[in-house]
Amino acid sequence: MLSPYEIILRKREGGTLSAEEIEYFVTQYTLGNIPDYQVSSLLMAIFFKGMIDREILDLTHAMMLTGTIVRLSDVPGCKADKHSTGGVGDKVSLMLAPLAAACGVKVPMVSGRGLGHTGGTIDKLESIPGFRTGISISEYKRILKRVGLVMSRQSDDLVPADRKLYALRDVTGTVESIPLITSSIMSKKLAEGIDVLVLDVKVGNGAFMKDLTQARSLAKKMVQVGKLYGKKVAAYLTDMSQPLGSEVGNWNEVVESVKMLRGESDADDIVELTTRLTAEMVSLCSGETRAVASQRVKKAIESGAGYEKFLEMVKAQGGDLNVVENPAKYRKPRKVVEVKSPEGGYVASVDTFKIGMAAVKLGAGRENVEDKIDPVVGITILKKIGERVSAGDVIAIVHANDEERAKSAKVEIEGAYSFSRRKCSRPELIKERIA
Repeated sequence: MLSPYEIILRKREGGTLSAEEIEYFVTQYTLGNIPDYQVSSLLMAIFFKGMIDREILDLTHAMMLTGTIVRLSDVPGCKADKHSTGGVGDKVSLMLAPLAAACGVKVPMVSGRGLGHTGGTIDKLESIPGFRTGISISEYKRILKRVGLVMSRQSDDLVPADRKLYALRDVTGTVESIPLITSSIMSKKLAEGIDVLVLDVKVGNGAFMKDLTQARSLAKKMVQVGKLYGKKVAAYLTDMSQPLGSEVGNWNEVVESVKMLRGESDADDIVELTTRLTAEMVSLCSGETRAVASQRVKKAIESGAGYEKFLEMVKAQGGDLNVVENPAKYRKPRKVVEVKSPEGGYVASVDTFKIGMAAVKLGAGRENVEDKIDPVVGITILKKIGERVSAGDVIAIVHANDEERAKSAKVEIEGAYSFSRRKCSRPELIKERIA
């Protein structure tokens, strides 16, 4: 008879847990047989004492086994997904999935909602009127076979242990644990039935991983777990010391993504990162070099093939094509407020966390799980690190539906920028590849 108390004590003292002990704890907690206070104690012990590689693997496996494992063997072709650890303005999945599908990859993407200062792919997709993210596995497979990609939210029966454990981690200060992050992400991705996984591990003041060493360690753990399950995995460490692209906010980010897929984007960072991550996915699936795969991705942008795939997916999942193709028909925010530079010089830094929280205050994100999202509010970033500004230049635009929220967001954005008389270099967008 296993004892939760003894398991907690062993990990508290820095001991190693057996596969049986880990599976027992995860399974019984998911079934409601172990109380939150005991699981909180174990999570805190793991947070401080860590886990060896075998424990992380066992924890990932135990979490996977609490729900349905999706079988995609009847879907022909290489199945691939991408995961980002979260950032501000990170809409890469919206472009990567259709571009990869246009290159012949099958992309069954299961994504999450935003919480805190980071945005969620599901919230962005649901800003498209009628778009359905909650679909059955049978419909999920049908869309994947017909269109080549499908983007849905996590179903109730896919790794239910993760939903319970993450909710507890979120309120007990144990989110930033490499073993717990690894098992949370990889249990969901491995349960999808994919062959290939591309990971985007964000680093900087707008990311969960503020430090490059930490981010590298997390990336290596996730790559290792994926490979032990026989998957092809590559991870990239990418910059999140300023928002990605120009738009922050759900519908705004959809519009920016559509512009990129049409070949109309002027956001170099969005184009560069999306092209690199998509090429990695195509290369791992096809066996081509990344250089050849990159050319195929660029062709999918130039020809409009990626944009057509995006429209196919929107139609298949019930979305309104009229507003996607004609964004001007979408409802407008009631208030637009300019944020101006208080001084001249160069943008030296941007506190990306503050930009994310400004979006949350507008209603574009959540502070609590039950908060409602306002899809039209957001922030347009006009000046980024290294760019020259004069006093009074508009550095950002707030799109709001409420006067007080607009004022609060404006103050937050003003406090996020710092300036220098000397020219500053732009941060390196892609820092490292781990595979």
